[in-house]
Amino acid sequence: MKAISHPGRWWKPLDDGRIQCELCPRDCKLGEGQRGFCYVRQNEGGQMVLTTYGRSSGFCIDPIEKKPLNHFYPGTSILSFGTAGCNLGCRFCQNWDISKSREMDRLMDQASPEDIARAAQDHGCHSVAFTYNDPVIFAEYAIDIAQACHEVGVKTVAVSAGYITDVARSEFYRHMDAANIDLKAFTDSFYRKICFARLETVLETLEFLRHETDVWFEVTTLLIPGENDGDHELHSAAEWFREKLGPDVPWHFSAFHPDFKMREKRNTPPATLKRARSVAKEKGIRHVYTGNIHDSKSGSTWCPDCGGQLIERDWYELGAYHLDGDHCGHCGTEVAGRFGTAKGDWGRKRLPIRIGR
Repeated sequence: MKAISHPGRWWKPLDDGRIQCELCPRDCKLGEGQRGFCYVRQNEGGQMVLTTYGRSSGFCIDPIEKKPLNHFYPGTSILSFGTAGCNLGCRFCQNWDISKSREMDRLMDQASPEDIARAAQDHGCHSVAFTYNDPVIFAEYAIDIAQACHEVGVKTVAVSAGYITDVARSEFYRHMDAANIDLKAFTDSFYRKICFARLETVLETLEFLRHETDVWFEVTTLLIPGENDGDHELHSAAEWFREKLGPDVPWHFSAFHPDFKMREKRNTPPATLKRARSVAKEKGIRHVYTGNIHDSKSGSTWCPDCGGQLIERDWYELGAYHLDGDHCGHCGTEVAGRFGTAKGDWGRKRLPIRIGR
C-alpha cells in the first residue's frame, strides 16, 4: 500500500531552497525529497508533507492503566494505536520495530479520523491513545482524530516523550485531555548519548502542562541499571519534580528489559524500582507507582492524608475501590485526577481490532 502524503504544518522555507521543520527541536533542514530524522515528514515540491497520515501500525483496545495512567478514569478501556517513525533515537526503545521502521508497509490499517472516533464509540472506549510511537511526529493526524473524538464524546490521550517546540506545543496539547510524558532520565548527557535529544525541552513540556494547561498528565521513567538509576540522579529528579510540578502529579517508575541496541543490560531489579519510589515519596510526591513488575502495593493508589487504600490494582485488574467521585472514601480528602462516578470494568483485556481498509 502506497504511503499517503498529507500537507504538514510547523515549517518554514529557507533561502537556499530547503525547508526547515519547526515541529520538534531537531529543526531538520530538508532538500527536495528528503525526510526528517523521524522519517515521516518530507520535503515534497518545496512543501512539508506528513507521509503517514491516515495510516496505523495496528489498533488495540487496552486498559487505561497500561498507558500508564492511574488517575484518569480508572478501569476504563482505551483504543490505542501508533504509526511509524520517531523523533528520538533511544538505544533502549521498547517499541523499536514500530518507531524505527523504515518500511511503510508495516502500516497495516488505513483509517480516517472519523473512522477511529466511530470505532472507539462503537466499542465503548472512553478514550483514544496516540502511543507505540511518538504522536508529536504525526501531530496533524492526531489533532484531527482528537477533534473527531471530541465530537462524539470520546477523550484523547497522548503518550509522548514531550520533545516538541514551543511553536507547536500549545496547539498540540490543546486537543488532548490527558498525557503520559516519558522522562527518560534527569541528565542531559543521558539524553544526548542514548536518546540523541536534550533534556531541557522535555522539562519545558512538563512545566507547560502543569502550569499552562488543564491537561491531566502523569510521568513515566524507565529505570535502566547503571544508566539512570543512581541515588544522586533520583534525588535530583525528585526534588525538581516536587518543586516544578507539585506533589500531586503521579510518577511511574518502570522496569527495563533488554531490547533494541541495549541487549547487554540486565533487567531492572524490583528493588531498584522500590528504592526510586521511596526517594520520590520522601521528597513529598504523593502518588508514585512501579510498573513492569508484579507489586500490588506500589501499583495501587493510596490516600495521601489518611493512608487508606483508594484503588487496589493487581497488574491492570482493579479490585477494591474506595473513591467517592474524586474524594477518599475513608476520610473525604480530595484526590488529584479525573475520576468518574465509579471504576470501569475493562480489566486487563487486550483486544486487537481492525479499522477501515
